[in-house]
Amino acid sequence: MTKTVETPKPADGSALPRGARAVPRSVWALGFVSMLMDISSEMVHALLPIYMVAVLGTSVLAVGLIEGIAEATASIVKVFSGAISDRFGKRKLLAVLGYGLGALTKPVFPLAGGLEWLVGARFVDRVGKGIRGAPRDALVADVTPPHLRGTAYGLRQTLDTIGAFTGPLLAIGLMWWTADNYQQVFWLAVLPAFAAVAVLVFFVKEPAAPVAPRPRQWPLCKRELLRLPSAYWVVVGLGLVFTLARFSEAFLILRAQSAGLPPMWAPAVLVVMGIAYALSAYPAGVLSDRRPRQDVLLAGLGLLMAADLVLAFVPGLLGLGLGVALWGLHMGFSQGLLNAMVADSAPAELRGTAFGIFHLLTGVALLLASVIAGVLWDTLGYRGTFVCGAGFALLAALGLLLQRRRAGA
Repeated sequence: MTKTVETPKPADGSALPRGARAVPRSVWALGFVSMLMDISSEMVHALLPIYMVAVLGTSVLAVGLIEGIAEATASIVKVFSGAISDRFGKRKLLAVLGYGLGALTKPVFPLAGGLEWLVGARFVDRVGKGIRGAPRDALVADVTPPHLRGTAYGLRQTLDTIGAFTGPLLAIGLMWWTADNYQQVFWLAVLPAFAAVAVLVFFVKEPAAPVAPRPRQWPLCKRELLRLPSAYWVVVGLGLVFTLARFSEAFLILRAQSAGLPPMWAPAVLVVMGIAYALSAYPAGVLSDRRPRQDVLLAGLGLLMAADLVLAFVPGLLGLGLGVALWGLHMGFSQGLLNAMVADSAPAELRGTAFGIFHLLTGVALLLASVIAGVLWDTLGYRGTFVCGAGFALLAALGLLLQRRRAGA
């Protein structure tokens, strides 16, 4: 059973510091690193699905398969990078390596001469994401007091998401300015990626001393994995079912295209989603520090079901905008929260490994969800894709309610 972590009050009886000002500076810096890299990545990814389908003639199923494989690759790498960060205590070094690799792949997109180059760049970029993901998430927990974990993860997610909708906004403006010149937009996306690496190198600090003893053996061996408690595996199970209920945001862009938006305005979908995500992630994180995290997660599942049904059945641009906004709200009420639940339930000396396993399994689920979404889209249209997503979200909500009932009994 997962629960909100209780922390002792200060010896002088004063209230524990809370709010954004109490969040450590390194968490703020990591948030700005994520924001800058997301600006770069989303300037590319907001246009990439349409570029692949409309310019290169790729099928929607292939887009779903490529997106799913890319994210699954990142998830596999996260397992090993998280374990290495636990074993050697070098979380920042791995984060720099991962963000640096992501920055180095950005010039490939404007230089790519065909689909194989785009797929290769996307693949290597996701390897970089995999290297940095688990060590970064574990580092947030290392530098943050337990009573602020929900707030810290929510704040980092908010800054990350500001980049996620700023990138598509820039893509829209630059597509207009360059008369739909994809290559020029891709070149300009290189700049914030290298800025992100600079902020990470100069402003993020690791704890001076390890927060916990390092594992005596390689963290992925059977003896160490058995030390992960049942509460952690409950969180993993919740994350798996939750991920099956959602799929790559590339399908939101394709939904915009089916609603009649021209290519220049299709990235506006990610802008609307990102604004809703950014506005909700931090308040949801603060709320999860004060109430059971499962309650906040249930709200996220309800928002996901509503988003899928609106995108499936409400016609026109109004339905598109409302559905995408609800999708962004569900992200705010789930992604940072699941990270906080992993940090709560895993031993400190195995946090990197715990995050790596969590991201691996949810990445495999995302691959499966994206492939299913692509098959349904090609055979039944967009309604089949989003109705299936709503069904998985309902199953996840029922499973969470059942888990809570059993825990209470």
